[in-house]
Amino acid sequence: MTTTESDWTDVARTLGRGGNMLRGTIYHTPFPRGDLHVVSDGIVITPALALGTHVSFVRYADGSTMVMGDVAVTEDELQQVSDAFQSHGIALTALHKHLLAQTPDIWWTHVHGHGYDEVALARGLRAGFDLTGTPPAVPTGPPIPNDLDIAGIEAALGAKGSPDGVVYKVVFARRETICDGHLVLPPGLGSTSAFIFQPLGGGRAALSGDCVMLAEEVQDVLGALRRGGIKLVELHNHHLTENPRLFFTHFWAVGDAVELARGLRPAVDATNVVPAG
Repeated sequence: MTTTESDWTDVARTLGRGGNMLRGTIYHTPFPRGDLHVVSDGIVITPALALGTHVSFVRYADGSTMVMGDVAVTEDELQQVSDAFQSHGIALTALHKHLLAQTPDIWWTHVHGHGYDEVALARGLRAGFDLTGTPPAVPTGPPIPNDLDIAGIEAALGAKGSPDGVVYKVVFARRETICDGHLVLPPGLGSTSAFIFQPLGGGRAALSGDCVMLAEEVQDVLGALRRGGIKLVELHNHHLTENPRLFFTHFWAVGDAVELARGLRPAVDATNVVPAG
């Protein structure tokens, strides 16, 4: 169903912060881990690059609500947060890394819930979040200028992106209709490829993100990333009951931002995606 931010007031109150609408059907709320000082490959990771928790709510015509998300937790937080989610009916659907050799160790757990009480779903998420060091929400400021060649990145990838604080992000969505169990997912929910560039100065960037694939696309994508000098981090699923079956690979690289984008383009072309806009 199409909704507006005002339709999610009780969810926002329960989560302790407001969210925003994506494409008229997805109520999305970020929880950046600004409390963490994480270093990977000698680079201090900004929350927007790879330290964010995100949850998305969708309402269906039968009055039910689905929520899914990706939660960043420290290794010390992981077990108690997992217990809290499960005790509140929030399912865990994946557990993995987004970064190589990071300090401290950070894990990402994918969560999923479906029911007729959206506030209860939000309460279950909040029970887990409250066991982490996730800081309170802060007002969003204007995009921070950076020295990345945005036009070059977009030309290389064949898509427009958008700033997110200090980073620049380009997102693609699967063309297929994706179902989770018997529920059709709105375009882009749980089925996107995201390429995030953190500027390092001199046109260089740290690149982090993930690429969504069908099984028959996986080897072509992995090969394309490696030929582009991009390091593989994970190959895994985010869902349990989706159709068609989706696989995700997380990756990492440091270098000239436009050259990194050129290295990503063959991987994009090997998948059935369109720019998410």
